[in-house]
Amino acid sequence: MSHEKTPVVIIGAGPAGLLLSWALRDAGIDSIVVENRSQDYVLARIRAGVLEQGSVEYLTRLGLGERLKAEGLEHDGIYLQYGGERHRINFNDLIGRTVTVYGQQQVVKDLVTAHENAGSTIYYEATDVAVHDLDSAAPSVTFGHGGEKHTVSADFVVGADGFHGICRSAIPAHDITLFDRSYPFAWLGILADVAPSSDELVYALHEDGFAMLSMRSPEVSRLYIQVDPADDIARWSDERIWGALQTRLGVPGWTLTEGPITDKSITPMRSFVASTLSYGTLFLVGDAGHIVPPTGAKGLNSAISDVTQLAEALAAHYRQDDALLARYSETALARQWRVQQFSRWMTDMLHRSPGDLQSDAFDYRSQVGQLDYVTHSPHAQRMLAEQYTGLLL
Repeated sequence: MSHEKTPVVIIGAGPAGLLLSWALRDAGIDSIVVENRSQDYVLARIRAGVLEQGSVEYLTRLGLGERLKAEGLEHDGIYLQYGGERHRINFNDLIGRTVTVYGQQQVVKDLVTAHENAGSTIYYEATDVAVHDLDSAAPSVTFGHGGEKHTVSADFVVGADGFHGICRSAIPAHDITLFDRSYPFAWLGILADVAPSSDELVYALHEDGFAMLSMRSPEVSRLYIQVDPADDIARWSDERIWGALQTRLGVPGWTLTEGPITDKSITPMRSFVASTLSYGTLFLVGDAGHIVPPTGAKGLNSAISDVTQLAEALAAHYRQDDALLARYSETALARQWRVQQFSRWMTDMLHRSPGDLQSDAFDYRSQVGQLDYVTHSPHAQRMLAEQYTGLLL
């Protein structure tokens, strides 16, 4: 039996958990990370790819910006497309802010490398992970690793273990309410070994459904099409995928270049928020506490925002100031609900909802009207720019 003690034990070695551990190290606070998956699995997960300007600045401040600066693709704006026409929204011109395309895998890779170089304590492939005494001043985490039972005692436990993790479910049901909304559509996403066919991301509303052109590097494209959540990826041959993308993204005088598809999957879309991100000595960050549909590119950025606030609050605690820690859940959720509003707005504006022909036709024309307003109103464009590049409040 191994017994360790640390100020903070973090459950989950995704980007939120690894970043919080690194931010605490930067503040001189030790932590231990416990992850039930292998390091290879953590590094292989394909997720978000757009970083808000504030996220880039935070990663850079923590010494994680070298490869991000060299390989990240800074973008001044996006394109909104409808009715066969493409309209550019230039964030930099509107508000002087940008976003950077840099895959979540790359952020995790940078964090793993940094932790390995620093000798951080991270237990991958932990089994039977459990949290204990969260309503006391002496919580602990138990797990198996390498055939040995481990107990880690700490001042605080942080749940960075995602939507299906153990931490949120450890909060008594009478102390938490879950707000959930599932959408009647999903994204079929692909990675393709082909140079992006656009200088900016393209969000397109088409009569057949939503489509998006994104990228991971100058040589790799990331593209999406709206599908039914119950669809089977086996029904989508490469030829069928490219055909749908050509139709939904096509505009006169422009060509979508095709290439070998290296990965494809279908992801359902949902919105989810827990009513609290704290219970006793437990705190939640990232997907453990909230999920957004991917349309507004807010998932990873929301996790980074949580980490920014919680790391600052924990650092203040160890300086004998608990004011920020007491308000963490309230302040993090206030920002999260603004993010939820924006993600829902983007999602509703750009996706076809199933329904009877008459109501569907009305909804589609209303969406076109909304896009026409956004693309022609400087005030609406500024609103979009402020929220897409990252809320400052």
